[in-house]
Amino acid sequence: ILEIHDTAARLQVENRCLQVDVSGRPTVSIPLEEIGVLLMGNPAIALTQPVLAELAAQGAAVVVTGEKHMPHAMMLPLGVPATQAETFQAQARATVPMQKRAWQLVVQAKLKGQAKVLRSIGQPADFLDALIGQVRSGDPDNVEARGARAYWQKLFAGREFTRDPEGGGPNAMLNYGYAVLRAIVARAVCSSGLHPALGLHHHNRYDNFCLASDLMEPFRPLVDKTAYGLIQGRTDIGPDLKREDRQALINAFAGRVTVAGARMTFFQGVSRLTASLAD
Repeated sequence: ILEIHDTAARLQVENRCLQVDVSGRPTVSIPLEEIGVLLMGNPAIALTQPVLAELAAQGAAVVVTGEKHMPHAMMLPLGVPATQAETFQAQARATVPMQKRAWQLVVQAKLKGQAKVLRSIGQPADFLDALIGQVRSGDPDNVEARGARAYWQKLFAGREFTRDPEGGGPNAMLNYGYAVLRAIVARAVCSSGLHPALGLHHHNRYDNFCLASDLMEPFRPLVDKTAYGLIQGRTDIGPDLKREDRQALINAFAGRVTVAGARMTFFQGVSRLTASLAD
């Protein structure tokens, strides 16, 4: 994950590498195949069409962010399997019961992840364990929301915290981390030949990435735990995140995860999830 925000830069492609030129600094050269997400947040970034074309050809997502580091636009690759049209048709024909069962699994995985985070910081999580068994197909009882209310109270105990997609403080960290996570998941969705607008549970006529919003849910606790660690003992958290905070949130995706008993990179884990849904 490459973020360019605090400085002007010129981007170009040479020898299948992305060359990042910043005035007064040595040129940074990064193999295109190693770039999963490019975050651009500085108005003085200059790049050419071949840069975008080569990044897309290698399967990278390109995200343009604003002053508060939130995405304003996202470019996703179209170089997906030759059976994309067939996968689109199957996805559009997916029955409602199948979608509801898939959403049930997503919610249960999210609750398990939240319970693991709480236990890692010494908070009880038995109430989340109990909720996992109550999640029915499609989650008609909205167990996910019930778990979330109790989860945030435990995670940020001692703070007056309300989850707010537009808020500052811990919310600013969560929002940024979720934005990066959504880009990673959207990239994997497209790479698996799925259409990001056809969601399992989220259906919003103004959201072209409903499926990414669905499939990112089990991975949100990773961002939550990172944000929790960043706010400990601090009172200087404002609406505009510090560079060190953004870097820590990005680094959260550099580790490994366990999927179906196997250890793999975070990117591989997300791809495993989207590929299994396509199958």
